[in-house]
Amino acid sequence: MFKQLCVAAAATVFLLGNAAPSMAADSPVLTRIKERGTVNMGHRESSVPFSYIGSDGKPQGYSIDLCMKFIDAIKAETGLADLKINYVPVTSQTRIALMANGTIDLECGSTTNNLTRQKQVDYLPVTFITGTKIASKKGSGITEIEDLDGKVVALSLGTTNEKAIKRVAAEKGIKLKTVMVKDHPQGWLSVETGRADAYASDHVLLYGLISKSKDPSQFQVTGRFLSYDPYGIMVPRNDSTYRRLGILTLADLMRSGEAHKIYDKWFNPGPTGINMPLSDTLKKAFEIQALPH
Repeated sequence: MFKQLCVAAAATVFLLGNAAPSMAADSPVLTRIKERGTVNMGHRESSVPFSYIGSDGKPQGYSIDLCMKFIDAIKAETGLADLKINYVPVTSQTRIALMANGTIDLECGSTTNNLTRQKQVDYLPVTFITGTKIASKKGSGITEIEDLDGKVVALSLGTTNEKAIKRVAAEKGIKLKTVMVKDHPQGWLSVETGRADAYASDHVLLYGLISKSKDPSQFQVTGRFLSYDPYGIMVPRNDSTYRRLGILTLADLMRSGEAHKIYDKWFNPGPTGINMPLSDTLKKAFEIQALPH
């Protein structure tokens, strides 16, 4: 009997010793990051204040700071304290494809989480809530989408804003002309130069573009929300272990209040002049997503 107990105890020790393999072993993304010693971070170059190029030539912003916390967790999980970061610029048109084909391991920008995109990519918890509005020159007479009838609006190709503007215009019989642009700077330039009467995008990005313009007093953001857009850090599909590590990181930040501090750093007021205190809606989202251990 004693011998049987010893054998059972030894077997238990063996099982316990092998029951908790490294998280990286169960994750294709963590495995490839560990093998190459580099994490590929997709980032936007002009999505102020989420992800943009600073005066030092490096990506910075609210989303970048949150992603750096995720990368710290990746370092700890893989045991690579000297993990290198490869910064990969992305646009509205390239970000989904580069994530889906494995070029980037996370995308840190201003990307809306929607059901269509989830066919190709996945997301971490909501980090910001915004929606489609319209920016134009003051005195243009544009306050709502209805005022764009017969006018020209710039739209960034492949965005939820493009879909929202075209959907509402079709529903209300608004006849507008569109100028398709590849990114926010190009869309904003079209308004500044008079090529377009307005630029439609997420309202917080419009405020960011205005804050960076030569004369912010010339421009306005107006109208009701034409869509609601929850932002999230984008990650590859079909890797629940990797995604869970990201969820764990953000949940801890939201629970501890660190996420709120990072938000305030960029919005209350931020270095770009944007003054948007944490909304009740986003505050509640943080509380809900601060999952218990």
